[in-house]
Amino acid sequence: MRVIGSALFVIWLYGLMAVMGLICLPALLGPRSWAKACFNLYLVLVFAGLRVLCGIRFEVRGREHIPQGPALVASKHQSMFETLAFWQILPDPAIILKKELKFLPVFGWYAMKLKNVAVDRSAGAKALRDMLKAARQRAGEGRQIVIFPQGTRVKPGAGESYKPGVAGLYSAMGVPCVPVALNSGLYWPGSGFVRNPGTILVEFLPAIEPGLSKGEFMATLEARIETASDALLAEAGHKLTAGEAAA
Repeated sequence: MRVIGSALFVIWLYGLMAVMGLICLPALLGPRSWAKACFNLYLVLVFAGLRVLCGIRFEVRGREHIPQGPALVASKHQSMFETLAFWQILPDPAIILKKELKFLPVFGWYAMKLKNVAVDRSAGAKALRDMLKAARQRAGEGRQIVIFPQGTRVKPGAGESYKPGVAGLYSAMGVPCVPVALNSGLYWPGSGFVRNPGTILVEFLPAIEPGLSKGEFMATLEARIETASDALLAEAGHKLTAGEAAA
């Protein structure tokens, strides 16, 4: 049944994206709020399908730490789930995405209309400068900049280094950084299409105030996210292997 439900959800997820994306095309010609309203409706339908077809819900903890104004949000990244869910959880996020995604039909059109931040990873130092410039602009609009500091989706419990771009943003923006832990990969894996029923936990942690050195910031950020994410995995019954624990 999980395979059937997961297959139906994949059809629902991408079929709905294509249909609603085309129906809402006129919204791309208007103000950003029009596209945002269409995208919010899409998300409501997507997560309803996730509950009905796959038995997956999500719970947000630490809501008192959710920023209402400009902030840097640094999140664990385990699946496609969080790239969508932050648009429902945060007031007005701007997510840092791979440049390639903006060229995707439908998804890319709306990602750019919603003024997310596309990064060309092959551009080296220029990519970092462009990301910093765009992030400061979005923060100046009162928005929350969302970055996945490990730079890629990571399997639950697996190790992956934290990339220096997040420290550059933290120093340049001069706003609090809110770490986010989660366990989404247990239910919506980063690869494959079979989803597992259960409740995804998303936990906002106390903000790291601006002013720390790069080394202090990176150590604090990684320790908070990894410790809290491992705790969420353990709460869900996931046992770390010896290799995962060592990582």
